[in-house]
Amino acid sequence: MSAAQLSSVRAVVFDLDGTLVDSMPMVLRAFAHALAPFRPPMTDHDLFLRLGAPPERTFSALLEDATQVESAMRRLVEFSTKNWNLIRPFGGMSRLLADLQVEALRLGVWTGRDRKSTECIFREQALQAWIETTVCGDDLPSHKPDPAGLSEILQRLGVSPSEVLFAGDADVDVLAGHRLGVNTVLIRHGRTVHEDVLRKAWRVVESPEDAYAVIRQAVVQSK
Repeated sequence: MSAAQLSSVRAVVFDLDGTLVDSMPMVLRAFAHALAPFRPPMTDHDLFLRLGAPPERTFSALLEDATQVESAMRRLVEFSTKNWNLIRPFGGMSRLLADLQVEALRLGVWTGRDRKSTECIFREQALQAWIETTVCGDDLPSHKPDPAGLSEILQRLGVSPSEVLFAGDADVDVLAGHRLGVNTVLIRHGRTVHEDVLRKAWRVVESPEDAYAVIRQAVVQSK
């Protein structure tokens, strides 16, 4: 694993899906619903591996006919709008964010999800009470693992890479954090991770709850 020198922690940045909220069951159902009229069904595992970019890019890669992307997007939005209640916070999420706020840490979210759906999740989970700034997948022309979105958050928060912890559940989170020199906690969710990604992660854990514990410990030790 990478061993970038960690100075006093002043900020924590989180991915959203799979890190703060358990949205994957709903996301997989939404994408399957959106794609159903246009291509043969995919397994949840294969579909999961194609996620991470804005939906338009995912659909463009999965659909041979580019004219179907707009219809797939409409079906995705319709399904998601009716099923936001299927997205739930991971255990301990609210407590962690509240505690970090009490410790005067700056908090941000960097997600590949589009701005509109991100704001829906924020309202459902009252995340705006804790998160100071957010960069979404359609805010910038670049996407993970390009670290531009993470760099933008650090600039807004006024912190340097060595003062930040970043937590996410995708390989692209680790690759982006490593490129920027930000210590990144990777949440495996039981999946196999390429050795190169493991080497670049600051810590590797199995669950969001494990990541929350690592962040708490790092904050305490950095005081």
